Amino acid sequence: MGQRTPSDAELVYAARSGLREPMAELLRRHWDVAVLLAERVLGSPDLARDAVQEAAIAAMTDVERLRSPDRFGAWFCGIALNVSRKWLRQLRSERPGLLTEPPSNAAGPAEAAEIADTAARVRRAIAALADGQQDAVRLFYLQGLSHREVAAELGISVGAVKARLHQARAALAPRLVQFSTTTEREATVTQTGTEQVEWAEVVVTGVGRTEHGDTEQYEHVMILAERDGDRLLPIWIGPAEASVLALALESVETPRPFPYKLAAGLVEAAGSRVTEVRITQLIAPIFYAVVEVQGPAGPREVDARPSDAVNLAVVTGVPIRVNAELFHVTAPADRDKVVRKVRLATADIAAETQQRIQERSKRSGPSPEAGETESGETESGEPGGGETPGQ
Repeated sequence: MGQRTPSDAELVYAARSGLREPMAELLRRHWDVAVLLAERVLGSPDLARDAVQEAAIAAMTDVERLRSPDRFGAWFCGIALNVSRKWLRQLRSERPGLLTEPPSNAAGPAEAAEIADTAARVRRAIAALADGQQDAVRLFYLQGLSHREVAAELGISVGAVKARLHQARAALAPRLVQFSTTTEREATVTQTGTEQVEWAEVVVTGVGRTEHGDTEQYEHVMILAERDGDRLLPIWIGPAEASVLALALESVETPRPFPYKLAAGLVEAAGSRVTEVRITQLIAPIFYAVVEVQGPAGPREVDARPSDAVNLAVVTGVPIRVNAELFHVTAPADRDKVVRKVRLATADIAAETQQRIQERSKRSGPSPEAGETESGETESGEPGGGETPGQ
């Protein structure tokens, strides 16, 4: 009697133990069906194979979460379909000509299984994230769902999904830098006239404050850290902007949208999208920033304060870049002094802001103005300008 063929469930359990061949066999079994389904969506066999290759990596990375191991085939094909639909949306909106580009050399399932060790390390990095961030990463990056689909799956807003993804990227970057062929620390260089500007991508590590006197005297600072680097850029901001930023970083849902969610919605409703924000210069003592918007008429730059630009970036999940020269505005010792002077209090600020909103709502009832004070206050300084260096 011949050797019994193991079931999908048995192969899944073996793959979860770290063995490569069981995963390779699972992918071989369902590869052709997944490619066929992807081709129906994308209309190109070459793109379909590429999409299924990405789905295979997602399946290897996320196999621990498969609830029904005997349904691996349907699960894997579902991931392939979601990736294909996501690619189709991107192709139609960004690069319609890509559908006719020459075929690529996609790797087969056996080669994909060779990176199972890498997938396991990626899986461990994702498992170290907060629960909400894990779910957002799994659905958006690994299963190819759109922001709206992830929001529906998790029962949260699209803005909260983007905020969780932004936080997850910041947390994953130092853990996964070894898998990147070109790290984000290799700053992007652009040419402006005859002057080259070096841009470094940063993440918001938190919101700090100096706690002296009563709460109305607290001073706030947002800490921007170079992605995969050790350079910091602290920028003093107003209490209103700090409160909203803390809420976004902590993924706190509010009964009414704050101005940055409104701004993002208006941009989207106008057929445009925010692509990135940049902190461009310091004209002492004020920092300046721009928001890059891609619209029907092409890209446009909109002047903004850094706190507004960063808040918008956190809501929309777009990159934040800093003119690398700004890291030298203050000496490292001075920057360290600022960081020591303030206490990182992102969670506390978010909780206190949420409590104030709830208390005000109880006192005033469901009036249209409920919850506007936190976002309607203005900080001192030049309107439309920026914030001061953290020094």
